[in-house]
Amino acid sequence: MSAFYGNTIATFPDYPAEIRAPHGTVSGVSGFQVHIGSEDVNTPGDFCDLLVAMNPAALKANAKWCKRNAMILVDEDSFDEAGMKKAGFTTDNPFLELGVEDRTLIVSPITTMTLESLKESGMDKKSMLKCKNMFTLGMACYIYDRPLEYIYQYLEKKFSKKHPEVIEPNKKVLNDGFNYAANIQAIADTYHVAPAKKLKKGTYRNISGNQALAWGLLAASEKSGLPLFCGSYPITPATGILEELAIHKSLGCKTLQAEDEIAGICTAIGASFAGNLAVTTTSGPGLSLKSEALGLAVMAELPLVVVDVQRGGPSTGLPTKTEQSDLNQALYGRNGECPVCVIAAHSPSHCFDAAFQAAKIALEHMTPVLLLSEGFLGNGSEPWRIPKMADYPEIHPPFINGVLGPGEKFKPFERDPETLVRRWAVPGQKGFEHRVGGLEKNHSGVLSTDPVNHETMVRERAEKVERINAVIPPLEVEGAQSGKLLVVGWGGTYGHILSAVHEVEGSSFAHFDYICPLPANTGEVFSRFEKLLVCELNSGQFADYLLAKFPGKEIIKFNKIQGQPFLVSELVDAIKKES
Repeated sequence: MSAFYGNTIATFPDYPAEIRAPHGTVSGVSGFQVHIGSEDVNTPGDFCDLLVAMNPAALKANAKWCKRNAMILVDEDSFDEAGMKKAGFTTDNPFLELGVEDRTLIVSPITTMTLESLKESGMDKKSMLKCKNMFTLGMACYIYDRPLEYIYQYLEKKFSKKHPEVIEPNKKVLNDGFNYAANIQAIADTYHVAPAKKLKKGTYRNISGNQALAWGLLAASEKSGLPLFCGSYPITPATGILEELAIHKSLGCKTLQAEDEIAGICTAIGASFAGNLAVTTTSGPGLSLKSEALGLAVMAELPLVVVDVQRGGPSTGLPTKTEQSDLNQALYGRNGECPVCVIAAHSPSHCFDAAFQAAKIALEHMTPVLLLSEGFLGNGSEPWRIPKMADYPEIHPPFINGVLGPGEKFKPFERDPETLVRRWAVPGQKGFEHRVGGLEKNHSGVLSTDPVNHETMVRERAEKVERINAVIPPLEVEGAQSGKLLVVGWGGTYGHILSAVHEVEGSSFAHFDYICPLPANTGEVFSRFEKLLVCELNSGQFADYLLAKFPGKEIIKFNKIQGQPFLVSELVDAIKKES
């Protein structure tokens, strides 16, 4: 509603890692955070102005995020003795126990009011209870001066075909919640968040990172003229990409839900050999399983996009929590000398461009590209200005053209002297039959165990990846262009670091979307600053990578490994400490 109203917006769902977390317990609490504004919104927000807690456990889990002047809205009917005990409260005053008794407390019988509102609707009690959220939404709309018309339209559009009988009851309970909030004295202050004025003109929609990533791959398919194939195995939090792509058969997209991670990537490699834009999607544990086949794609020099939507690890770890701890695996997690291009998305909407660029590089440079997203980005959402495809570049895979002359033989690993990219001959081209596979070959495609040839091919594959920096944009610095401290980030930390840098006068920030290879001007940028503060949601993997690339540079690590994004306040304190 706020996105269509014209606000800048960011969202972040936070739900338990357990499939059946115990109901009514703190570990079983699911939350959804929404940050709206009339100015730039770069994060889902740290501390909230309004906390809606539908039961005691939700209050206990989230009271710590309330601002000093926050409103806390709770369903009084759920705060019975059993609910309080299950949530772990030891007194009969949860607000005093949590130290939030001085906030604006709105203790309302939401369940009772919902049932009263719908008593003549003809709905059964179970169905009526599902409408508690709509009653509460009506209250929130009053608090934030939101018009109800959009929600009415949404209900009609969503339910008109299959469940038209629920439209009017939901409209009524929404309106009753709005009126109830207007009539109680507990809500003395309301707020108006005006539409944003700085948004570029265009058509906007709200989009999640997983959805944007899927659409970016579809766009690359269109621009390359190649059909899109995705072979994947479902895994949290990457499954949404496979689900989204499966919807778009009309755009020439083929999806295969494989029996395991290994089958997913192997089918994608086969599709690539056959001339498709090939993709496989996964998270950290799945990337581990795909590592051998990823090495096969490197050896065969076939284009492939591998998407890793990172989550907390190791092993099963924290399936629903965000982390940036797969970077080392992305850079080094294969046997032998096995370099791949590594790109990272930095916001939900940027996932579209990141996916497009990953596919473009893979296709034009005949190499696997590992695209790193995160649970925070994949599940989060923000407004996205729908682009014109005419503004995106064409993609030109290095397909073999023409015919061979008399006595001429195709050399599948003969390279372009400028880019070191080999040519792509898909099956069915007479005279261009060639052998691919995991064994080392020479430039003619003949199996070779010659030591000198092996070193030559290893170095050429590595140099091919390194030369990609000729086509990626230069590293840019936000803020002062030189000075004592440069704050550095990569991936989904972008919005939080940017917000923190804006709060610290005179600070500078550089964010990396391209990790392997690094932008060509990285060393020159670093030379203008005395030291780097590298902020990441792991134990310092990118900082170690930069130190290996730029030995002698003073690099300070600032890390968090809690399955949660940074707080802007944490970053502000770290920047001030080192400035």
